[in-house]
Amino acid sequence: MSSIKRFLKNAGLLTCTSLLMRTVGVSFNVYISGKVGAEAIGLYSLLSSVYGFALTLATSGIALAVTRLVAEALGHENHRLIRATMRRCITYAVFFGSLASLLLFSLAETAGLYWLDDPRTVLPLRMMSLTLPLIAVSSAMNGYFTAVRRVSKNAATQVFEQAVKIGLTVFLLTSVMPSGIEYACISLVLGGAAAEILSFLVMLVLYIRDKRKFVGSGGEEVSGPTVTRHLLGIALPVAFSTYARSGLLTVEHALIPRGLRKNGSSRERSLAAYGTLTGMVMPVILFPSALISSFAGMTIPELAECEARGHTRRIRYISERVFQLSLIFSVGVSGILLCYSHELGQVIYSSDEAARYIRLLAPLVPVMYLDSTTDAMLKGLGEQLYSMNVNIIDALISVILVWFLLPIYGIEGYIFIIFLMELINFGLSASRLAMKTGLRPQLFKWVVKPVLCTVLATLISHFLFGRLLPSGGMNAASLTLHIASTLLIYVALLRLTGTFDREDSAWLASVFKG
Repeated sequence: MSSIKRFLKNAGLLTCTSLLMRTVGVSFNVYISGKVGAEAIGLYSLLSSVYGFALTLATSGIALAVTRLVAEALGHENHRLIRATMRRCITYAVFFGSLASLLLFSLAETAGLYWLDDPRTVLPLRMMSLTLPLIAVSSAMNGYFTAVRRVSKNAATQVFEQAVKIGLTVFLLTSVMPSGIEYACISLVLGGAAAEILSFLVMLVLYIRDKRKFVGSGGEEVSGPTVTRHLLGIALPVAFSTYARSGLLTVEHALIPRGLRKNGSSRERSLAAYGTLTGMVMPVILFPSALISSFAGMTIPELAECEARGHTRRIRYISERVFQLSLIFSVGVSGILLCYSHELGQVIYSSDEAARYIRLLAPLVPVMYLDSTTDAMLKGLGEQLYSMNVNIIDALISVILVWFLLPIYGIEGYIFIIFLMELINFGLSASRLAMKTGLRPQLFKWVVKPVLCTVLATLISHFLFGRLLPSGGMNAASLTLHIASTLLIYVALLRLTGTFDREDSAWLASVFKG
């Protein structure tokens, strides 16, 4: 199997898995929001912001380091280097995972009472801390499977973890825990913790079996200190950068409910607005990105291996293809979210507020999706430090803007901040990618044509089905039919206008042929 075929088939597997996971995840969010309300979702989102910082410390750049180092070792066909790399990477993960667990457990009371200003968060934070060492080691093994392109192991573990999390959380919410926002958060935390522990055990078994089967003892002798220096040279710059960014994001998210209260909202309304935007709307906005995020993730080992072998033409080829497909796809998604925002808000959450946020954020979708894709490609090219520096600047400016704008403009001010910082972040990242790869976007073919095709597709879909299925009274089935028909028409228009031409089709056919 050629490298490009292997790349796309692995990405396709991850795409299907990610799409399944996000479908289940959004459905689970719908259930949770209906069961415990937007305020509880907001409180859990606050917990997640602190936990996210602890998770950043626990992993400390290990997944990217493993992926790059193992991919480079594969490029040189050195199995001894793979074994030495994994031993040191797992040791690194255990150390930082244990450190993060100890710190979060010790500082849970301080974080809950003073940072988040809510005593209900203290116990859930302590419970969350216990799984951090296992997550760190799982992250290292995940990076290994990504590098060796056996992503089915990652996919199986993710599906298993999600199933356990949902099943146990539903059981706790309905059968064990008393009612109340604090107990709802505890149920969510317990369900996630149990799932992470079990998925770690599954991942460990798969990793041990895979290493015994595929990683031999051939290759040149390797120096332990040299491997450690390479590991630290990749992981620590990423780690320190992610500490700064994650810390700033934690501060930003803690400031949002406070800023909304200064704008005149009560604590309950502030948490509800925050929960609606971050815990309910953003998963819907990001849901379709599952179809391209896996391709973006697979570019990391692919581009790292190409760079190790000096394949500059393939680097440009892969970069242009992934960028083109991501842009065409995201423009179509943006149009559909904008056109069906009211129906999505009502059908999924029965919420006019959620519908309004979907409508406001829909035009930003191409920038958000492309920014994620671009960051992944930059990491594959060894530009992870640049990418993280851009993200730190993004987070720092966001904190400053949240501090000053939210007390004045409320939630609309936060949406403006999201727009501004996404545009700045993407502009800086895309310019760097173009410089590294020679990528030159074709604006008319990749942007103007897809926008026109999206507009036509939504108009045609409404014309064909509007009388039969009036938009004002859509249910889940009719909304699905509307969106599916719009997508099909959009794809047909892409072909008719040459936006996705024969060369593109031939490339995809060659990838998946036989």
